[in-house]
Amino acid sequence: MRVLVVEDEPRMAELLARGLHEEGYAVDRAGDGDEALWLAEQVPYDVIVLDVMIPGPDGMEVCRQLRGLGRATPVLLLTARDDVADRVDGLDSGADGYLTKPFSFAELYARLRALTRRPTPFVASPVEVGDLRLDPASRHVWRAGQLVALSPREFTLLELFVQHAGETLTRRRILDEVWDEARVDSNVVDQYVGYLRRKIDRPFGRTDLETVRGRGYRLRSP
Repeated sequence: MRVLVVEDEPRMAELLARGLHEEGYAVDRAGDGDEALWLAEQVPYDVIVLDVMIPGPDGMEVCRQLRGLGRATPVLLLTARDDVADRVDGLDSGADGYLTKPFSFAELYARLRALTRRPTPFVASPVEVGDLRLDPASRHVWRAGQLVALSPREFTLLELFVQHAGETLTRRRILDEVWDEARVDSNVVDQYVGYLRRKIDRPFGRTDLETVRGRGYRLRSP
């Protein structure tokens, strides 16, 4: 199992590398965002441990760029910031998990085991629901033939709705499948559904993304 550790603080980087070596990981290290991006493009890592506060581009921007390049390597963000907005920003950048400093190495190893147990994603064919078209390979979305710009998290949320068109999805299920982070407040689901409505419904005079009172949300299937 090969892991990239991206940390600019030498002592912390050394502790992480040593601990991961002892757990049986092959470890590469990067001290800034540019080096991290270069290594992540050259080497097929099993997981990336990425500190948020690294010299530019910072950890969140590194994650965004990797996802923009189509790299699906699991990313675990490390940060000293622990408020809800920061966790949401981190996960919205495309990260798969979020660990707040200080942390125990037992928790770090558990998070990495969980991330590396996930199946490798496959590239699916484009999916259409009415005049809404979603392409998982390019991560592009069109409505009525018009390209709609979505953030990585908005795309993942819409992909879930498209895959389950006509089915009511609870907030808990959406959190589990889109954020995969128990500490994120469930209100973030409402916030992102609102973002999607402003992009894929309202400009086109639609109300396809429905609220099912007391249950959750549903993408109407024609």
